[in-house]
Amino acid sequence: MNTSLTPLLLGYQRNEITESHIYRRLARIEKSPDNRKILEKIADDEKAHYALWKKYTGQDVAPIRWKIILFYWIGRLLGLTFGIKLMERGEDNAQIQYSKLKGQVAEIEQIIRDENDHENRLLGMLDEERLRYVGSIVLGLNDALVELTGSLAGLTLALKNPRLIALSGLIVGIAAALSMAASEFLSTKTEGGGKDPLRSSIYTGIAYIITVASLIAPYLILKNPLVSLAVMMAIAVLIIALFNFYISVATDRPFKKHFLEMTAISLGVAAISFCIGHLVQSLLGVEP
Repeated sequence: MNTSLTPLLLGYQRNEITESHIYRRLARIEKSPDNRKILEKIADDEKAHYALWKKYTGQDVAPIRWKIILFYWIGRLLGLTFGIKLMERGEDNAQIQYSKLKGQVAEIEQIIRDENDHENRLLGMLDEERLRYVGSIVLGLNDALVELTGSLAGLTLALKNPRLIALSGLIVGIAAALSMAASEFLSTKTEGGGKDPLRSSIYTGIAYIITVASLIAPYLILKNPLVSLAVMMAIAVLIIALFNFYISVATDRPFKKHFLEMTAISLGVAAISFCIGHLVQSLLGVEP
């Protein structure tokens, strides 16, 4: 093999041993026996790839410690599936580079097959509770974004008092969160489908409450209601972007389409509500 490839292979070797450590750490904290076996299988495969590259480089390399810590905590805080799939996204480029080594590394076909197996079969077998209830989270998040951005936009022009707007938004938000949670409980109980009605309602309610708290925060901090409105809309777009990125990674859904769709709906409802607030104020002759 061409010795000029050694630095490249050392990079592959370091990446393989790093990912082996990440999968092994995640396996130790995984409660599901089935998920633990899957993670241990991938860790073993990555370690075998490390040994294969070592055969060509003749050197030992240390794992990337910061990457191990980063993805370990991403997996713990944001979910096993999200953390692993985010890490595996880098494998797509690696597989393209691997294909260029055909004819120079005898085992390269097996490595490519293993990497495809990790993504297509093993990761598809992971069963994580939060992803089973992602529909409930979407329901709470989407409804809160649409309802609260609209309500707060309308209240901003009608009341013009940030504290009063925040108070009104909080009351509306909490009442709506309880209503949505109860509706999700009854809906899940009626439909069945293997999901726990109580858990579904909790996920919906929590998503709603977190969104409500985020959206009314500017009105509690800032004094200018119009500035608060602008910041609130920016927060809404940020929430939509972060959530859709999470879903796109964890469930392999397209990011752009869902992001633009949710953003257009939320901003559209807010604009209409703002106009309604102005119209009502003019028709009733109410001055806050």
